[in-house]
Amino acid sequence: MRYISTRGQAPALSFEDVVLTGLASDGGLYVPETVPQFSREELAEMAGLSYAEIAFRVMKPFVNGEIDDETFRRLVTEAYATFSHDAVVPLNQLDANHFLLELFHGPTLAFKDVALQLLGRILDHFLKKRGERAVIMGATSGDTGSAAIEGCRHCDNLDIFILHPHNRVSEVQRRQMTSVLADNIFNIAIEGNFDDAQAMVKASFADQGFLNGTRLVAVNSINWARIMAQIVYYVAAGVALGAPHRQVSFCVPSANFGNVFAGFMAYRMGLPVERFVIATNANDILHRTLADNDFSKKELVATLAPSMDIVVSSNFERLLFEAYDRDGAAVAALLERFQAEPAALAEAPLAKLREMFASHSVDDATILEVIREAHHRSQEILDPHTATGYRAAERERGDEAVPMITLATAHPAKFAEAVVKAGFPGVPLPPHMDDLLEREERYSVLPAELSAVQQFVAENRR
Repeated sequence: MRYISTRGQAPALSFEDVVLTGLASDGGLYVPETVPQFSREELAEMAGLSYAEIAFRVMKPFVNGEIDDETFRRLVTEAYATFSHDAVVPLNQLDANHFLLELFHGPTLAFKDVALQLLGRILDHFLKKRGERAVIMGATSGDTGSAAIEGCRHCDNLDIFILHPHNRVSEVQRRQMTSVLADNIFNIAIEGNFDDAQAMVKASFADQGFLNGTRLVAVNSINWARIMAQIVYYVAAGVALGAPHRQVSFCVPSANFGNVFAGFMAYRMGLPVERFVIATNANDILHRTLADNDFSKKELVATLAPSMDIVVSSNFERLLFEAYDRDGAAVAALLERFQAEPAALAEAPLAKLREMFASHSVDDATILEVIREAHHRSQEILDPHTATGYRAAERERGDEAVPMITLATAHPAKFAEAVVKAGFPGVPLPPHMDDLLEREERYSVLPAELSAVQQFVAENRR
């Protein structure tokens, strides 16, 4: 298995090199050169297996022997033993044929744990094998940062620097990051928005000279291993509800698109999916692109679903690469236009996307309405991101005989402000976090300037 860049100008890499490299040298994102296929029989055999065993089977072709089977199975088993639910990602029935896929039973109560508990272990394995140290540098709109810190805090060979937008994440999200006081953890609050932080991380990967030879590693969804690990829960949910003998559909709250792309990869690998519904908040570039072919930047809007407050969806590039028949030059040209001016997709790629994807945008008032409605109908309290998915699933589902699976991306306690605004007294944090709001914090506030951030990283790495 080799991996190629979505922009076509970077060398093909092995799995190990892709995990340690992150962003391609041409600015693109890595994807598998070929997509592994599962037969109907192989999918059917996964029904009833443990999550860790399904994960091993789904991810093994991507690893391609670069970690021996015994070691890889151990890493996978250890990663998912950190989850508080035996099913790891249980399905919760909402009505006759609508299900919640609960992705928030990991250590930081968000779906990012599913990938990052494994990625930290894979990174440490490869770095130990090479006798190297590395620096993790990541940007977060709320959840990736705490999941990365929790997944990598015990890694002997990593220093972790996480950038978050100052005063633009929830208090619980911030404290989950800033109260981890380990010597290898550094939190940076950027006086800007998520896109500013993400741009600085990308610029740092493009020119790593400020680290004087130390490797920079990505743990956000730029890193292929993140996508690989997320493919698993689509397969696990699908076979639990009858695939491959019947189709399923998925609704995914999305902003950066990595979560949706993982589902698309599950479909490409053989999972029978009728459609994917993309749910967005008011920052709706994905919805505007699909509905109106308006692939343009708009001013960022702060919403009740802050993890989705993103203007530029990095992982959408991976789907564009597939829609443009893997023409890296065409993707690079489109993205160059997008940076300078409002852009539009060519007719054929857009038509291809519309065959498989629907979308829906939800504003803050509707988020609150949906939290109340979902509780009235099912006694479930949804976090504001999952609420966008709940509404989008109901508005955009296709054949009602096909099970609809909405991804519950975070525990509602992480977003108590929205839950209280919806009229509820709040949601208690789980026991392992019940003292979170009293814990000591440590973070540095820096201007949204690349030189200031890079200087901080260079001076504080071990």
